[in-house]
Amino acid sequence: MPPNPPKSSILLHRINHAAASVGAVTNCHDLHGDILVVKPATAVPDAVARYHTHAVAANQCCSAVVQETTASVATVWSVVRRFDNPQAYKNFVKSCHVIGGDGEVGTLREVHVISGLPAARSTERLEILDEERHVLSFSVVGGDHRLANYRSVTTLHPSGDGPGAGTVVVESYVVDVPPGNTKEDTRVFVDTIVRCNLQSLAQTAEKTQQTNKCCS
Repeated sequence: MPPNPPKSSILLHRINHAAASVGAVTNCHDLHGDILVVKPATAVPDAVARYHTHAVAANQCCSAVVQETTASVATVWSVVRRFDNPQAYKNFVKSCHVIGGDGEVGTLREVHVISGLPAARSTERLEILDEERHVLSFSVVGGDHRLANYRSVTTLHPSGDGPGAGTVVVESYVVDVPPGNTKEDTRVFVDTIVRCNLQSLAQTAEKTQQTNKCCS
């Protein structure tokens, strides 16, 4: 982040403690001055929250969604880290093909989405793949869609202590507001897609973990 961010920047750096059931999804765009306060079911460590700090221009909006799952971080990460296979849990994705790179940072993929959405395809670049901290980030760099300059960051951290802990998934994004739309319109639209993706991710990871237990 630049040392002197613009006044329009939104910072995601403080977490409120709130009680909620496992599996709950929380929309996170409560604005206090220039601070975007995230309110997940459990506290997000500072080391994780820093990845969700976005400088936001006047024509952009920013938000975050939080999802809890009973699946372990290792199991959830095994699904999330597959940049070449987003359709494993993203139901709006029809197909995905890697068009450049070998799975490391800089890899490009072309994603085709299902009909009925205001998009046909999206070219996306892998920006962060941190296997140790369980962080993945990608940006949209081309395609036929209305989400210009979209960048997403997804982080995973344990929901508690001990070997049986589940996972808290936080996904934040920043994106241009399309001409003719308001920030709130854009935020609601993107939040809905992200929320559906994370709910599906939780279900997919929990099924995977159950299958692994049955086969072990």
